[in-house]
Amino acid sequence: MGFREVYASVLKEYPDILSPEETAKALGVSTKTVYRLLHNNTISHIKMGRTYKVPKAHLLLYLRLVNQEVRTA
Repeated sequence: MGFREVYASVLKEYPDILSPEETAKALGVSTKTVYRLLHNNTISHIKMGRTYKVPKAHLLLYLRLVNQEVRTA
């Protein structure tokens, strides 16, 4: 499955730009974990003032990287 197909099918119920809370729900982790990933720049994001926003495309790139790490381990 290519990136476009994954983008269209995975996380389709989420908006194109997610809040940290939506990101946590999509990943199945706590918001504290998401904020740690954002502070460490593990997930690319946009910071608007004091608010973090995660474009869905960046979240999918993060998932792709995690998937590659799992495969090589």
